[in-house]
Amino acid sequence: MDVTLTDIEDAAQALEGVSAPTPLLVADDLGPDVPSPLYLKLENLQRTGSFKLRGAYNRLRVLSAEERRRGVVAASAGNHAQGVALAAQLVGTSAVVVMPRVASMAKIAATERLGATVVLAGDDFDGARAHAEALAAETGRLLVPAFDDPRVVAGQGTVALEMLDARPDLDVIVVPVGGGGLAAGVAIAAKGRNPRIRVVGVQAARVPGMIRSRAAGGPVEVAAAETIADGIAVRRPGTLTYELVERYVDDLVAVDEAELARTMLFALERLRLVVEGAGVAGLAAVFAGRVPVEAERVGVVVSGGNVDVGLLARLAEKGLVAEGRQLHLRTVVRDRPGQLSRVLAVVAAQQANVLAVEHERWHPGLDPADVEVRLVVETRDRTHADAVRAALAAAGLDVTVMA
Repeated sequence: MDVTLTDIEDAAQALEGVSAPTPLLVADDLGPDVPSPLYLKLENLQRTGSFKLRGAYNRLRVLSAEERRRGVVAASAGNHAQGVALAAQLVGTSAVVVMPRVASMAKIAATERLGATVVLAGDDFDGARAHAEALAAETGRLLVPAFDDPRVVAGQGTVALEMLDARPDLDVIVVPVGGGGLAAGVAIAAKGRNPRIRVVGVQAARVPGMIRSRAAGGPVEVAAAETIADGIAVRRPGTLTYELVERYVDDLVAVDEAELARTMLFALERLRLVVEGAGVAGLAAVFAGRVPVEAERVGVVVSGGNVDVGLLARLAEKGLVAEGRQLHLRTVVRDRPGQLSRVLAVVAAQQANVLAVEHERWHPGLDPADVEVRLVVETRDRTHADAVRAALAAAGLDVTVMA
């Protein structure tokens, strides 16, 4: 099997009126480590919140009448699920989607809203895929692969055509890699338009299936691991996608969890974009210096925005702590009137904002004459945070930073 530029151009025609031609955002003033502007392909603004609709519809649009009658089945951590659910609705068939038991509740609910039946099975994508394969064999439904299918790859490749229509002078395209469908399609389309363009794939360091496979000379399976980039947490790449990535993708790099989390927060705060962990992988690699960008025109595929709000809130708080913009403090004072006010006055004098206060008398090991005070304090940066701590110490308070 092979996928050509012509296949991708045919898919682009078929997707007119189905997938949205998402914006290519020019992002500049990104800091000293990124001196050049980046061109961000915002597939987080795509219908269903990710690029996956492109490949799913391109596969389902050629179903026979009998295949439509029997319906389809797919496995997904969430984004392919929604793409298949909407594509099935558009072509007039039914869909059963198997999702891991740990899948985001938001993604499960979104898939069900699009009319698919959701089955929870397996601890990760690969476990869900095994269950979907068994269901296909039992029910006669057509299995729609998340990546290892030439029509799926061709559909995903339309992302690059839109990027190059808008910026034909791009030197590099950076793209997330899970099973390899998006990276393969993007690389085929990009090099079909411009053989000199470089394509860099980015994986989550905890689940580097394609990177390990390239090192081994063929598809291999890596150990299961949790990652906030669940959309690219594929333990073993596809046979077809491995071959295409090996042929067309110039380099593969990995980013760790802290880099992904920081970039999600950067996208939210600085770019005003809600992007999931897998979606920021390319941007995280640029920020981490794994993709040289100086004097080059770099396009980055922001592949999806289906992030659980609870996860985003937790990451935001941890990110603020890591940047010194939020302090979690503990101190002990005498249990007398005015002592809490004294602590708060010191913080206020430093122009810091108190977000939360806990006043605990019954903590085990606490002297009966003392009270424990816990504060969550908002600060501007690490320098401001250090000033708050120093002021509390100067006031005779023994302060412990809890986080």
